[in-house]
Amino acid sequence: MDEQGRAPGVREVAAAAGVSRQTVSRVLNDHPSIRPETRERVLAAMEQLSFRPNRAARMLTTARSQTLGVLVASPSSLFGPASSIDAIERAARDAGYFVTVAHAVSLDTAAVEAALEQLSAQAVEGVVVVAPQQRIQDAMDAVALRVPSITLHGAGTAGDHGVFVDQREGARLATRYLLDLGHTRIAHLSGPGDWSEARARREGFLLEMEAAGADPVVSREGDWTAASGAEIGAELLADAAVTAVFSSNDQMAIGAMHAARAAGRRLPDDLAVVGFDDIPEAAFLAPPLTTVRQDFGELGRRAVARLVAEIEGRTLDFDAPVAPALVRRASA
Repeated sequence: MDEQGRAPGVREVAAAAGVSRQTVSRVLNDHPSIRPETRERVLAAMEQLSFRPNRAARMLTTARSQTLGVLVASPSSLFGPASSIDAIERAARDAGYFVTVAHAVSLDTAAVEAALEQLSAQAVEGVVVVAPQQRIQDAMDAVALRVPSITLHGAGTAGDHGVFVDQREGARLATRYLLDLGHTRIAHLSGPGDWSEARARREGFLLEMEAAGADPVVSREGDWTAASGAEIGAELLADAAVTAVFSSNDQMAIGAMHAARAAGRRLPDDLAVVGFDDIPEAAFLAPPLTTVRQDFGELGRRAVARLVAEIEGRTLDFDAPVAPALVRRASA
């Protein structure tokens, strides 16, 4: 700040670096004519003065907002979407982009259009869609989007190109672990069928059970909450032959653990439970929850890298999806 409390501007940076204001502007706009030593001197002056370029002014000169939009249609209380938004913001900042978030108030086309209009008003250069519900995907297909977009929470469908966690493999890891422990009557506590991830986890469970020649038990759909996990878990545990539960997420697994205690089942002696996501609280439950970890940081980095590449006219695909990892704890 100067003596009047104003933030330093281009004039002050130019004076500190011993260059013209036009040179500072060219450095800000990454002009190719600037010599490396001059660029370093200007950047050093910016760092010394804690200079932050005026975003609005920069848009006028470059016709670029350096802003990515994030469309969300899931409750912010859910671990997966919240972690994804955080990962996108971090990756965008590292790539030199700002982030603005718009929430679709419902799952219909009108709500999606309204959220996208909100992002368009911010002159976003691309959109990351954090909305794995099938209805949102259908609504996106019906909307004419004028900038590149990428869906973060896919499950390996066409167009994902490695920007997704391998949900089926994560489910297979969990199921295989329970089978290797000797369980044969394993129940899957299903997530909402409208979510591509929940469908993929159910498919992975069924594939692994089929490969083992075991008879699967699949619950009715839950809504990701511990309350639904407790209610549906109690239904599953009415079958005394069920000795293990693979839950589609950790919150529902917590509910299933509650139902087990209410039914007099000891964990893990009488019932093994495995979740999915590895929420921060999972390691501190009683007993600590065995679960499948998703690398949301890597997922965010891939999404932003691919979107920025598309904005800049490049192609960037990934050879393989983000690999999940089984975290073994005492609940199984």
